[in-house]
Amino acid sequence: MDEQYLLSMNNISKEYFGNRVLKGVNLQVKPGEIHALVGENGAGKSTLMNILFGMPVIFSTGGFEGEIQINGEPTPIDSPHKAMDCGIGMVHQEFMLIPEFNVTENIKLGREIGETTALSRFFGKSLEMLNWSRMNREARASLDSIGMSNIEEYAKIAGMPIGYKQFVEIAREIDKTGIKLLVFDEPTAVLTEGEADRLLEIMRLISSKGIAIIFITHRLTEVMAVADSMTILRDGEFVAREEVKKTSLARIAELMIGRKIDKLVDENVLETRQLSEDRVALEFENWSVDMPGETVKDMNVKILEGEIFGFGGLAGQGKIGIANGIMGLYETQGDVYAFGKRLDLSKLGEALRNDIAFVSEDRRGVGLLLGESIERNITFSAMQIKDEFLKRIGFIKILDKAKADQHARDMIDLLDIRCTGPSQVAGSLSGGNQQKVCLARAITMKPKILIVSEPTRGIDIGAKKLVLEHLTKMNREHGTTIVMISSELVELRSLCDRIAIVSEGKVFSIMQPDDSDAAFGLAMAGVREEVAA
Repeated sequence: MDEQYLLSMNNISKEYFGNRVLKGVNLQVKPGEIHALVGENGAGKSTLMNILFGMPVIFSTGGFEGEIQINGEPTPIDSPHKAMDCGIGMVHQEFMLIPEFNVTENIKLGREIGETTALSRFFGKSLEMLNWSRMNREARASLDSIGMSNIEEYAKIAGMPIGYKQFVEIAREIDKTGIKLLVFDEPTAVLTEGEADRLLEIMRLISSKGIAIIFITHRLTEVMAVADSMTILRDGEFVAREEVKKTSLARIAELMIGRKIDKLVDENVLETRQLSEDRVALEFENWSVDMPGETVKDMNVKILEGEIFGFGGLAGQGKIGIANGIMGLYETQGDVYAFGKRLDLSKLGEALRNDIAFVSEDRRGVGLLLGESIERNITFSAMQIKDEFLKRIGFIKILDKAKADQHARDMIDLLDIRCTGPSQVAGSLSGGNQQKVCLARAITMKPKILIVSEPTRGIDIGAKKLVLEHLTKMNREHGTTIVMISSELVELRSLCDRIAIVSEGKVFSIMQPDDSDAAFGLAMAGVREEVAA
C-alpha cells in the first residue's frame, strides 16, 4: 500500500460486449494535487471516471477488473453514493442543474436542511420545514469559498450565463461534507476565454485547501498552466505519468497520438498519385455552419478533384458540422462551390443534385429508413434524384423491381452486408451492416464527390477494413473525390492526401499524413508548434 496517494486505481481493465476499452490502467493522485487526465477521444478517460464514481453502466455490463484504493486502503466503490461517501465529487461536462430552481436549491438538492416543527415532533421528519436561512448561508459560504461573490444565492438558474452555471456546479460539490477529490470533466469546453481563466484560478484555490482534482481536458495549454502532474491514456492503455514541470507540450502531444499505424488499406490499392492544383472539386469561401455543438466558422478550404481529403479534430470542435452543412441540414453562411458552380444550400437536396453523396455519422437518425427494406434504402436516393430503377409505362413511372432487386443484391455481395436478402428491414441489421447499407446507397448515386462522416464508427475491424478499402477503390478506379470526416486519426493518416484539423470551429491547420505525431497532437489541442517549442 502506498499511503502518499489519496487515490490509487491499480491495473484497471474494462470490457463492453467483447470490446476491451481499458487494459490495465493505473492512476494515482496525491492530496491537494491537480492531476490532468489526457488522451484522444476514445482513449478511455470517461470509462475510467465512471469506474471511479461507481456509475451503474459499469456494473450493468459486467463490472471491472483491478483495485481502487483510498489513502492506501482497498475501497470498493459500487455506486455514486459510495463514491460521495468516500469524499469524491464530480463536476460534469453536461450541467446537472434544475433551471427552474434557484442557486441555493440546486446546491442543496438532496441534502436539504430541515427544521423541527410541532407537527414533526409527533408525526416524523417528513413534516419538518426547510431551514432556508441556514441553507442560504451555507450556499453563500460555498460560493464565497471559490471567489464567486457576484453570484447571488437566491438567483434562478434559468437565464444565467453558462460560466455562472459551471461555478454553481462547483459550489454544489464544495458544499458536500468531507470532499477530498473533485473530478472536472472538460469544464472549460463551454466557457469563454475569460471564464476559463477564472475557472483555472478556482481550481488552484480548491487545491490549496488540500482537495485533490482530476482535470480531464483536451486543451493542453490549460494542463501546462494549472496541473501538477498528468496521466496519459491512449487506446485504453496507460502510456505515462508525467510531472508537468518536467515535460513539454510537444512531448505530451506525441505521447497522446503516437502509435504504430497498421496498414488499414492494402498497398496495391493505396498507390500514390499526383494531383493537379488547377482542378478544384469543392471550395469553401468564408463559410460557416450553425449546427449546435458543431459550429463551423469562416472556413476557407480548396479540395482538389480526385483527392481524399480528411477533416479531423476532437469531439465538438466543428468537423461534424461541415458535412451536415453541405447537405443543407443546418443553416449556413458564405459560399460553397462544386466544380466551380456555387451551391444554393438553402434548397434541400442541392448537394445531391450536384453529384455530391453523403454517408452520415447518424445512420439511425439521418442515414437510414429503418422501417424499410435494404433494397429500398440502397435505391431510394437514386430513384428520387436521378430517376434510376424506374421504368416508364405510358406517362407513368413505376419501380423496376427486378432491376432494383438485382442492384441491391450486387451491393450486398460487394460490401459483404450480412443479411437474409434485399427484403430484410434495415433497422434489424447490426450497426456495422447498417453502415454498409448507408455506403451502398451513396455508391449507387455514382457521385463525383462522396462525403463520409465517421464512416467506421461502431463497426468491427474486418468491416472497417472493407469500408476503407472500398472508399479508396472508388477514388483510385473512378476518380471520386472523397471527403472523409473522422475522429480516428489513424484512419485519416492511412488514407488521406491532406488532413485539415478543426479546432473551435475553425480549420486550425492543414497537414500531411506523414507529419509527426507531436505535430498532430498539438494541432488537435489547438497549439502552434512554435508556441510549444
